[in-house]
Amino acid sequence: MTDRLPSRFSRWILPGLGMKAVVIGGGYATGRELAEFFLARGPWGGLFAILFATLLFSIFCSLTFVLARRFQAFDYRSFFKRLLGPAWPAFELAYILFVILILAVYGAAAGAIGHAVFGAPVWLGTAVLAGGIAAVVAFGNKAVEALFRDVSYLLYAVYALFIVLALWSFGDRVPAGFAAYPQSSGWALGGLTYFSYNIIGAVVILPVLRHLTSDRDAMISGTIAGPLTMIPALLFFIPMVAFYPEVQGATLPSDFLLQKIGIPAFHLLFQAMIFSALLESGTSSVHAINERIDHVWTLRSGQPLSHRARLIVALVLLTGCMFIAGRFGLVSLIANGYRALAYVLLATYILPLVTIGVWKLWRSRDQVCATPRPAPTQE
Repeated sequence: MTDRLPSRFSRWILPGLGMKAVVIGGGYATGRELAEFFLARGPWGGLFAILFATLLFSIFCSLTFVLARRFQAFDYRSFFKRLLGPAWPAFELAYILFVILILAVYGAAAGAIGHAVFGAPVWLGTAVLAGGIAAVVAFGNKAVEALFRDVSYLLYAVYALFIVLALWSFGDRVPAGFAAYPQSSGWALGGLTYFSYNIIGAVVILPVLRHLTSDRDAMISGTIAGPLTMIPALLFFIPMVAFYPEVQGATLPSDFLLQKIGIPAFHLLFQAMIFSALLESGTSSVHAINERIDHVWTLRSGQPLSHRARLIVALVLLTGCMFIAGRFGLVSLIANGYRALAYVLLATYILPLVTIGVWKLWRSRDQVCATPRPAPTQE
């Protein structure tokens, strides 16, 4: 009996959902990143920047996914050892900085949400998020992929309902917002900066690429990843224009807009969705580190990393990062940390990808290490 071909969902859609899971957390889910990197360029500039970032995500996810399949490298350590050779630790250092920063952002966002909605101490929301992430990553790939799938259903449904309610409540203000601020300068830099530090998500979700069976799968999934990642951002951005520039200064633009909509039940649902988005984003980042450790551990011991070991790694990592969250806060982390990280990732990932990576793809065009497609199951 032959194995069945992995489903189109696993090959084409799941990588994009994983990419969205990394990108949406912290600032995008709360609207803070949208205010910082898109709305700061004005309504039209922000719109153009979102579309530009979407295009860049599709291009570079496709390139990364094809390289990962050719290399058969489904954790970031293996990938960068093939891409950078002896210089691969440079990326690992950048990735550690990335994980520390984004987990701190997620923790700060969870604390801010708990305080804004329930009046709870900031540390409590942060601690609940950390516990949830640790619980999921302890069970490995299947638990993480199930989280990506299930949270995505909730997320896209809530964002669709959000834009309907927002346009119903104050949609007449949106065209006026676009008309009042026609300038659009700086949008390319805004889109490039946002893309530059978020494209690391394509490396974070390498474990889910093991379902790919061909370069065609890699190209399709990478192309789809761009829109899957940025459609919720677009649905969020459009209502924000109604209150530009006031909304740009809000710590939680999502809470600002939900107050304007004025439906308490939906307010709670939306904040629950944001917390779920933070959970899947944090999970993806910690899981990538567990998979990197598991790869080395398996090579040396012949045994996979245990559930207990995965849990311990997660708890140690999360404890340190959540302390940073409490120390600096959401707005400061996004405004200062993300820009610096963008430059680091340009040097250690994006530039090597479009130079060394493209060269290696060209050299291996006649030696593709293709995964054979299983024959259709005979009834």
